[in-house]
Amino acid sequence: MTAAIPIFAHSLIARDERGVYTLQIRDAKSLNILATPVTQSLTKAVRWIAAQDDARVVVIRGSGEKAFVGGANIYEMAKLDPEGARTFITNLRQLCEAVADIPVPTIARIQGFCLGAGMELAAACDIRLGSRDTVFGMPEVRVGIPSVIHALLLPNLIGSGATNWLLLTGETIDAEQALRWGFLQFSCEPQGLDSLIERSVAPIIASGPRAVRSQKALLRYWSTSTVEAGLDRSVDAFSHAFTTSEPHEYMAPFVARKQRPETQ
Repeated sequence: MTAAIPIFAHSLIARDERGVYTLQIRDAKSLNILATPVTQSLTKAVRWIAAQDDARVVVIRGSGEKAFVGGANIYEMAKLDPEGARTFITNLRQLCEAVADIPVPTIARIQGFCLGAGMELAAACDIRLGSRDTVFGMPEVRVGIPSVIHALLLPNLIGSGATNWLLLTGETIDAEQALRWGFLQFSCEPQGLDSLIERSVAPIIASGPRAVRSQKALLRYWSTSTVEAGLDRSVDAFSHAFTTSEPHEYMAPFVARKQRPETQ
């Protein structure tokens, strides 16, 4: 039986019949700003989705068209002392880690501003798709703080030089540059963004659900493992796949098509 979707203060969850979950930030100002209550609500919502056995894909998005996430709450940060700063950034770290730990593919649906903590949240997703009006940036140094936590993912995503430029200048880039650097996988006009999302969702849904979860787990493991350990884990994952009927079920149509006699 599918679990009833709980209500979260700053998170709106939708689920379709395919197991595609959409997590939308809500009631976080027009730019979907990550104040502590918003961050904590999102973390709880993400962890709930991660525990759902029927989940196949998770799409994370902001409310409205102005922003995916416009950053962390600067008014809250301006009042922090060292202890409060540690708590504040730890909450953001836990949100990004919760997203990265979702066992199925995650897609960041990015439109408008994607700044600071917004880029970090998007970086924690597996796939990033955006509209051509998106503005990206890591402006923390402009307000006297370094870019931290999941900014550490950026060198592997876009390269060290691009990361250095973003984090040291605090300047912004457009979607075209983000696409060239590899932060975005694809971009489109704003009105086509949902169709662009579906182009990635549909083939995931058409694939073996256990295989996709296994692939996601391998990708996570490979990101921190040695080559040898990664190869060992890969062999185990391949063998384990055949303890279920999924490989035979999904291979059967291809085998049948190959064996079908050609018509004269």
